[in-house]
Amino acid sequence: MEKEFRRIALIGKYQSPDVAGALKSLVDFLLGQERQLLVEEGTAQSVGNYGCTVANYEAIGLEADLAIVLGGDGTMLNAARRLAEYGVPLVGVNRGRLGFMTDIASDGMLASIAALLEGKFSTEQRFLLDAEVLRDGQRVYATLALNDVVVNKGEIGRMIEMEVKVDGEFIYVLRADGMIIATPTGSTAYALSANGPILHPAVPGIALVPLCPHALSNRPITLSDRSRIEIVLMPQHDARIHFDGQAHYDARAGDCVCITRSQRSITLLHPPGYSYLSMLREKLHWSASPRR
Repeated sequence: MEKEFRRIALIGKYQSPDVAGALKSLVDFLLGQERQLLVEEGTAQSVGNYGCTVANYEAIGLEADLAIVLGGDGTMLNAARRLAEYGVPLVGVNRGRLGFMTDIASDGMLASIAALLEGKFSTEQRFLLDAEVLRDGQRVYATLALNDVVVNKGEIGRMIEMEVKVDGEFIYVLRADGMIIATPTGSTAYALSANGPILHPAVPGIALVPLCPHALSNRPITLSDRSRIEIVLMPQHDARIHFDGQAHYDARAGDCVCITRSQRSITLLHPPGYSYLSMLREKLHWSASPRR
């Protein structure tokens, strides 16, 4: 198992002094373990490469056996989308805030990485969404999302209207600030703040979560991950479509946003003792004492 991680890529949150120190410690440790190291080019430009080979995401995807991501969930989301087509497993060291996906604590980083190199870890698959925007039947934009696709009103100060279909069946015309289409991974992100359901990563489902709907009967619903979801912007209503909160596309009235489960997935590696439910309990303070 140890030989599977001979070449390791390091990806860090940009412009973060905290990440710079952790990256240096990790470089020194891994070089002591006789590993070959690649530092992602944006990370190298921001905090330095510490004498390691600088590589872009394509090179990391083709050459690395493992990618270690230092940062928060946003850093992990970006790395995961960029590496999804290559199948490189990822492990996250939390240098952000909540850290739903970066589950190695910063103070236990070296011990957890040492255990991982010894083969002491669990693996978990997370699926992505294929999203495309169609205009007059022609694709004008396409990308991947690991957390969610969000159709919202953009810069305008009023609600928008959209027709929602699932597998070609008309569901309703939604009048709202927008709609979140979330994976189980994304169910603890924006969708959670909009009162959407938390989906365990093993649940093969996609959540539709309306944003501030005009009709209170428009409630969140969980669909099969085999569903094809279509959202058509009604006349007079343009919208902005966000993908994992990191990329966006300005759509026009009449455009159709189509979302399906992608054939691509990512593999997350977790340290010994990892539990999704324990992580939720900690991050969401389910067992915390009431504040006085």
